Amino acid sequence: MINQNFKTMKKLLLFVLCTPFLLASTCESEDSPINCTQEVVDGLHITVLDATTAQPLLENITVKATEGSYEETLELIPGLEYFAGAGERSGTYTVTVTKAGYQTYTSAPIIVTRDVCHVITQSLTVNLHSN
Repeated sequence: MINQNFKTMKKLLLFVLCTPFLLASTCESEDSPINCTQEVVDGLHITVLDATTAQPLLENITVKATEGSYEETLELIPGLEYFAGAGERSGTYTVTVTKAGYQTYTSAPIIVTRDVCHVITQSLTVNLHSN
């Protein structure tokens, strides 16, 4: 009887120890499909503020993203107070912000990478100084 219980305990212990390996082999592998969303993810989100008042600057302003010969004017997202662009486009961008009465701002390079499904959005807050 003791010998039978010992064998049963060994089997149970073996099962418990091997279960994580069995479960791991059923997880997604390189051959299994990955479920990506159909949304277009912006590579850049740029918030522009007045350096003195810290209030958002939204009107009569141009925000451009440049990578080599590629140039895009970013669009203001209504109700969110930021400019967005470079949709699903990875790369190294320079952002230029211009507004009459303010000093032009040019960013350091901003690197937008991507994962398996979408780009990873990079956010920048620009504080524009008046002339």
